[in-house]
Amino acid sequence: RTIGVLIPDITNPLFPPIIRGIEDALAEAGYTAILGNTDNVARRERDAVATMRARQVDGLILATARRNDPIVRDCIAERLPVVLVNRSADLDGVAAVVTDDALGTALAVRHLAGLGHRRIAHIAGPQSISTGEVRRRSFLDTMAECGLDPDPALVAETKAFSEDEGLRAASELLESGAAFTAIVAANDLIALGAYEALGKSGLECPADMSVTGFNDMPFVDRLTPPLTTVRIPQYDLGREAARRLLDLIANPDIAVRSETLSPEL
Repeated sequence: RTIGVLIPDITNPLFPPIIRGIEDALAEAGYTAILGNTDNVARRERDAVATMRARQVDGLILATARRNDPIVRDCIAERLPVVLVNRSADLDGVAAVVTDDALGTALAVRHLAGLGHRRIAHIAGPQSISTGEVRRRSFLDTMAECGLDPDPALVAETKAFSEDEGLRAASELLESGAAFTAIVAANDLIALGAYEALGKSGLECPADMSVTGFNDMPFVDRLTPPLTTVRIPQYDLGREAARRLLDLIANPDIAVRSETLSPEL
């Protein structure tokens, strides 16, 4: 009656509410979670899963999955119940509980377009991760739908959903000399890095540049200025992922189903 839970970055404020949702749902069913933090290192992910399996966990909840993830593939092949949370994989036969990332990004782009912005940049997350890829694709699609030019020169890619990477990518965009008046950041930590880059460049938000984030992590309402962001149901993501896994454990032959929860600006 133990479940392994793997997260990529325990310092990211997105994950504690997800973990709380997981633990609450498991506790109601008499299960306990074992938590592993991987720091987005593939070797640590493999080692953590091996350790959890050695302890005979009944299933896994993974917030670490990449789009083409061998760990997920192995779980499917060996019939170990697994549910992905906040990410999906380019594989059949795996359940996932995610947010509608395309809709969330579209809400941010339309908001900025409604404010009159025409040259909008995007700081994308890693393209090996579903959240990075889907949000980038939605940014480009929504820009075109709004009649705006999705200039490839205004799309920067990060190596991680981190403040440091947001600072690096935003600084590169600003130093490129390309003209833009707003940034759609792939998550709130990247947006924080963009805030820092603007400050170092002598620019003010929102007087000189507008910025949006994604996730609505704790305390973004206390930034200066408060961050416009896309709120996702973090606790509900974790709770629903745990419930979905418990269903798979109780009924191994039921059809694998994924669920998409709605965000709001």
